Amino acid sequence: MKPAPFEYHRPAELAEALTLLSELGAEAKVLAGGQSLLPLLSMRLASPAHVVDVNALPGLGDVHVDGSGVRFGALVRHSDLERDGAAFMVQPLLRQGLRNVAHPTIRNRGTTVGSICHADPAGEMPAVLALLEGAVIARSATGERTVPASELFVGPLESSLRPDELAVAAQVPLAPAGRLSAVVEIARRHGDYAMCGVAVTVDTVDDQVTSARAAYVSMGPTPPVLDLTEAVRGQAVHDADWAAAAELAVSRLEPEPDIHATADYRAHLARVLTVRAFQQAVNGGAQ
Repeated sequence: MKPAPFEYHRPAELAEALTLLSELGAEAKVLAGGQSLLPLLSMRLASPAHVVDVNALPGLGDVHVDGSGVRFGALVRHSDLERDGAAFMVQPLLRQGLRNVAHPTIRNRGTTVGSICHADPAGEMPAVLALLEGAVIARSATGERTVPASELFVGPLESSLRPDELAVAAQVPLAPAGRLSAVVEIARRHGDYAMCGVAVTVDTVDDQVTSARAAYVSMGPTPPVLDLTEAVRGQAVHDADWAAAAELAVSRLEPEPDIHATADYRAHLARVLTVRAFQQAVNGGAQ
């Protein structure tokens, strides 16, 4: 199918883009990488009257690492962030999550901020941002605000960003010393949306678990983040009872069925993948 007709805008300055979004409101959609928007337009699941292409805006394509964490602009492609060595050194979960996003061709064009703001519960990066307690920086013609991940995801494909706002960047904190992490998932075909995915972090002191948390993909209308520490607190990290952590997770999840999997099968996947993700994390994670 072809998209319904729309008016195309390509502002050259951020102020121009913000003015456009302020004037057009809900009649406009922002185009960055197009990984998510173009399929919606082509299938006419979205028919905006205006598309605002932000690819010509300066200053939105940088990855910045400092003492507070990693900040990446709205035009940073998945593959750029995936390859960024400095970002990987201070927050490995970003790369671990990005390597599960679709195919390399899509990662070369899609933007991580765009994927986050698309708020698809089947997307990996919303779960990663939620687990890391990151945030999105939103700017409008009237100012700028920081939206924590806990307030960003409202429902399937629905964020708390206003129609007049442009997400200009996202940021995540540094991984503390002793943190281990991993992301695993299962899809019907490589590169498809996962039937279930799990991102985990394990914090340790003297090789003992002090914190164990997990965020899930395709397991609810928004990415559920679970604190599973009570199942493994104080245990030796390489001998911890990760199966108990998985059982605790499954008792708190409320998976829903769809054409790809029943709720019971999703619960089974969550149980298996939670153990697998924690084991992968404590054995070095994916590099």
